[in-house]
Amino acid sequence: MSNVAINMITNEQKKALWGAAKSKGIDKDVLYSIIEDVSGKEHMTELTFLEAAKVLDRVNNKKHDSNQKRTDEGGNIATQAQRRKIYVLTGKLGWNDNDDRVNGFVKKVFKVERLEWLNKYQCNKLIEMLKKMVIEKGGSIDE
Repeated sequence: MSNVAINMITNEQKKALWGAAKSKGIDKDVLYSIIEDVSGKEHMTELTFLEAAKVLDRVNNKKHDSNQKRTDEGGNIATQAQRRKIYVLTGKLGWNDNDDRVNGFVKKVFKVERLEWLNKYQCNKLIEMLKKMVIEKGGSIDE
């Protein structure tokens, strides 16, 4: 067995995790499920420095990995196909790497927090807006 020292979670990281969780409205149970999902460990005190940083990124929504649910799934079933079209268009605009950008645009235009909460009319309006933006950027709206 080697004598390599592993840096464990610091008190500052613990405070940052609890602070970020509180600001995002994440309770203790959800925070610990994030810890387990990211690190496979059940207790915050078992985290390494690097694992704690990864958990903090997840809490702060900085890491968008394959486990994160896309907003074209779930939500309003009546708008699921429309949301897929929206993701095709936002992909052409280079926005698909950041759900916060898409949801921020939705919030600014429709005063609705998340894409999946839009109704059919709002989705149609958003699709038309995005089509115009893609064309202005010099892209094609054909799939």
